[in-house]
Amino acid sequence: MSAKKPQARGALGALGAFIGMSAVAGLLVTAAVTPAIAVTGMAANDSIGVFEGLPEYLTIDQLAQPTTIYAKKGDSNVVLATFYSQNRLPVAFNQISQAVKDAAVAGEDPRFYSHGGVDIQGTIRGALSTVVGHDTQGGSSITQQYVKNVLLQKCEAKPQKTKAELKAYQQCVDDSTGVTPDRKIKEMKYAIGLEKKYSKDQILTEYLNIAGFGGSIYGIEAAARYYYNVTAAALSPAQAASLVAIVNEPTSLKLDNPSSKTNGAANGYAANKDRRDYILQKMYQYKKLTKAQYEAAVKTPITPVITPSTRGCQTAGGSAYFCDYVQRVFLNDPSFGKDEDTRASNLNRGGYKIYTSLDLDLQATAEGTLASYVPQTYDRANLGGALVGVQPGTGRVLYMAQNKEYSQDPDVLASSPKYSSVNFNTDQDYGGSSGFQVGSTYKVFTLADWLENGHSLNETVNANIRTYPSGTFKASCIPGGVYGATPNRWPTNDSYGEEGRRSALQATVQSINTAYVSMASQLDLCDIRKNAEAFDVHTATGVPLDTNPASVLGTNTIAPLTMATAFAGIANGGQVCTPIAIDKIIDGSGKEVAAPASKCSQAVDPQIAATMAYALKRVTMGGGTASGVNNTGKDMLAKTGTTDNNEQLWLVAATTKVAGAYWVGNIDGHQNMRQIYPTHGTTPALARTAVMRAMMATAVGKYGGDDFASPSQKLLQGVQVTVPDLSGKSAADAKSILDGLGLSYTDGGAQDGVQPAGTVSSSNPAAGASVGKGSEITVYTSNGTLVALPNVVGMKLSDAQSALNAFSVSASGGGGSPDSVVDSMNPGAGTAVKPGSSVTLALKAASPPSTPGPGN
Repeated sequence: MSAKKPQARGALGALGAFIGMSAVAGLLVTAAVTPAIAVTGMAANDSIGVFEGLPEYLTIDQLAQPTTIYAKKGDSNVVLATFYSQNRLPVAFNQISQAVKDAAVAGEDPRFYSHGGVDIQGTIRGALSTVVGHDTQGGSSITQQYVKNVLLQKCEAKPQKTKAELKAYQQCVDDSTGVTPDRKIKEMKYAIGLEKKYSKDQILTEYLNIAGFGGSIYGIEAAARYYYNVTAAALSPAQAASLVAIVNEPTSLKLDNPSSKTNGAANGYAANKDRRDYILQKMYQYKKLTKAQYEAAVKTPITPVITPSTRGCQTAGGSAYFCDYVQRVFLNDPSFGKDEDTRASNLNRGGYKIYTSLDLDLQATAEGTLASYVPQTYDRANLGGALVGVQPGTGRVLYMAQNKEYSQDPDVLASSPKYSSVNFNTDQDYGGSSGFQVGSTYKVFTLADWLENGHSLNETVNANIRTYPSGTFKASCIPGGVYGATPNRWPTNDSYGEEGRRSALQATVQSINTAYVSMASQLDLCDIRKNAEAFDVHTATGVPLDTNPASVLGTNTIAPLTMATAFAGIANGGQVCTPIAIDKIIDGSGKEVAAPASKCSQAVDPQIAATMAYALKRVTMGGGTASGVNNTGKDMLAKTGTTDNNEQLWLVAATTKVAGAYWVGNIDGHQNMRQIYPTHGTTPALARTAVMRAMMATAVGKYGGDDFASPSQKLLQGVQVTVPDLSGKSAADAKSILDGLGLSYTDGGAQDGVQPAGTVSSSNPAAGASVGKGSEITVYTSNGTLVALPNVVGMKLSDAQSALNAFSVSASGGGGSPDSVVDSMNPGAGTAVKPGSSVTLALKAASPPSTPGPGN
């Protein structure tokens, strides 16, 4: 490599440099006058002491190489994206054309195969060149140039964010490239050490792999592909010489800058051609080319075929958000570096091959379905849509898509709302948003706690819209252990006619808010949160899950990937496996390194999971809120979710093989998803079933699905208890009796009754009904305002009127005789009515008195 012309330096400075370089040369004449002496490191006099005091060998780190991320297409691995700071593809000696090797040696170091690492003639000539300021053939050997590049690689690996780091980086570069005697001595010593350890062919190969070829192109293979769209093995002599020429001055001699062309030059790129032809002449001079080959080569036009190597996740198309997720998994994992800067450097320089879990068949369905149902832009709302799926039992993320185009460029993001840098599917630490309220999909964790506490699916609760007094909701993890009163008559339901007594199964199938809040009032809200956490549910921002009564209906903000993972756990017998996106990692040396692993744990007992699955499977059938989602013939569970004002919509579904979550809603702002018609002439609320049906059909088509385990009959039916007759008992006695039977007492308030005021008048379910143990029994007390009608049927009218003197009596039939007999009464005997109420009697004629027969 030619020495650079000294800048703004006087004769005295040049002379000093000459003396310094001459001293170095003199020292090396003593130490390395012949290859044998250089290789053996013999010392001839005391001057060698300084030289020999330097480290013997240069520590050579792995070359910076691109990291490649792969996705699955059937049994094949398909490149998804590439990351690099230096675009380099290291190759072996036999993968480089002989023309390249000859061009490098002839143009840069003709005596490479004969010297011991330092070319004494070249060094002295370099010193003279420094003084006179001419650009001639360089004084550094190929081995020395390799040393300098290795030292620069070490500099490039340093962090460069803070002022102190930038200063340290620049000092490192100056120490590696400066024209000083000290640097030259180190460089030469390292070069001699390398020649002791490695063969000439090894050194030449590493030199061609490490050299810079302009911009971010490093190494002969990447240069061949970028500039000529061929491999290094296929380079012709003219192409090889043109590329080796770039090494001499990468900025001005590279071939991808039109401004470097010169009008009138034979082929354009005049500066590169001059250097190329010089190298070709040297190749001819040293008999590496015949005369005919040489003449043909210099006549060859320089016609590069620029083939850029794209990098980063923006090259991954619709899979870009998954790619971004994988990148952040790497950057967040301490096993890939002590801090994020180190991990980023390793990602861009480490040459990893990262094989991911992404299934491109499922990904295609996810992207196509979202594109069909959720437009990138819409004039009435900033719509967002996300689809993500995981594999139960492994946690492998199989697909991840959203309705926006990926970009991290601020200018692109500002140009149109169709672009986003935010991954709607993931947590904030992994490039995601702050999450979205999940609505009724969160009810499954109340269901889990309900079953864990011994309740059953057939057990009923009071689903009326009502007010819950202070202290109703237990929460053992908060100060005081209870919550205050809820808002007046809260909550309401999504549909009319869902009040009254409802079983837990009905509450799940129809997603009845009032029933689920009623269920939660019999549990501990903190235990419900623990159940959610057991399924690896957490907020997208990392703050703790809320435990207030409203959280039962899904007010926590959670990422779709988290909900898909939780439902995969339900379908997998209660075992939840944290999501993973990477199957295997091979480092730059070809060694497999440990990839982040899924952590699996048992969230609930398998019998509870099977009973949950039974209820959630019914959600997909007729009458369920997700009816129509399953057209696969395989068992599938699902749960819909809708937030206040229909601003966020969810549908999460799972088979035993694939679980998926779908979210559509407002990214920001407020819009009712039941009042807009962005695609297919329908609302997002109605379309969510079609979206998930298409997604799950593809998933089942490829991965299949097994039957869910049978539910526990005990958890399905519960222990049956007959509701006792509590009439006339005090409220305290009634509560004690119900507690003893394992039933839950709820005060229904006072009502008109015949029992003494303050005693029990009735219950719901009524006395004699069979209910599951733990069922809620609403008990009503009497206000004593009613009386029971006495039974007057069969009495004479006059007697009946006397018995009913507190009521308004009317009679018909019987001829109007006082002796007429009451045949029936309305209201009937025993009916509780208020005094003064009307009573209608139906009469029949009195029987005539019997006549005695004649005597004997």
